[in-house]
Amino acid sequence: MRPLKYTAGPADEGLPVRHVLTEVFQMSSSHISRLKRRPGGILLNGEPCYVTAGLREGDVVEALICDPPDTKTLEPMEAPLDVVYEDEWLIVLNKAAGISVHPERSGIGGSLENALTARLAPGEFVHTVSRLDRWTSGLMTVAKSGYMHERMIRLLHTPDFIKEYRAVCEGVPQPGAGFIRLPIGHPEGENYRMQVRADGLPSLTEYEVLYSHGGRSFLRLLPHTGRMHQLRVHMAAGGCPLTGDWLYGTEIPEMPGPALHSYRLEFLHPMTGERKELFAPVPECFEKLLNAPQNIWNPTAPKCVI
Repeated sequence: MRPLKYTAGPADEGLPVRHVLTEVFQMSSSHISRLKRRPGGILLNGEPCYVTAGLREGDVVEALICDPPDTKTLEPMEAPLDVVYEDEWLIVLNKAAGISVHPERSGIGGSLENALTARLAPGEFVHTVSRLDRWTSGLMTVAKSGYMHERMIRLLHTPDFIKEYRAVCEGVPQPGAGFIRLPIGHPEGENYRMQVRADGLPSLTEYEVLYSHGGRSFLRLLPHTGRMHQLRVHMAAGGCPLTGDWLYGTEIPEMPGPALHSYRLEFLHPMTGERKELFAPVPECFEKLLNAPQNIWNPTAPKCVI
């Protein structure tokens, strides 16, 4: 992963190197602090420098964005990965349901992060940007460095990072489209389950019923906030839990977990300035839950596209 470089222009005359790091490279104070301790972390015209050093026109500022060599790594595990998009900074996967994102203990185990560790090049490390629950399938974003992870995290739940889901729920939400504004928090004494509670964090979900049949509905879901289990809790609170959601609804034989799929991702790439729009087709198992016309499942994306 190549270092970032910037050549100072006339408008930069007299400004400190820190200005380039924070305003041009968009680095956080913590990242800059780490770079100060790394050999070759911050260079001015090829030489180590203080971040307070003044710039002259034509000066070249360089900064490392790869993680330190001693960054803790996970045990690699060879496993197939459905890669939808990849460049030197990011990788976007179509995650299958039933696979855990994080290893269960000490970096060891059959998780998606272990499989990614085996795929990434030397000097690249797994930094999950948008994590999915074990039984949720679809698009998931991973940064290859801590620097890129910070840049992507700032975009979450803004117009520059949009995640749209597809789901099947029990019942038919009324009205057929709208917003759910209910605060969410942990029940007293628990750290996994969530519930709607007056003292919870503000949470907003946009929903739309795309098709209904046989007492179930096919939904478009758009979270505007990122609370744990937000979509599941909000649908259950409205009396229409996600099909197969054993935690907030009812367990069924056809689905070992909630019928929830990360279908569409749109984001502004921090490094290139390009807008990316990606799709992951709805899993075939959803079709068994609803007797629906084939064209409702992936109307805009019959296959993964970039």
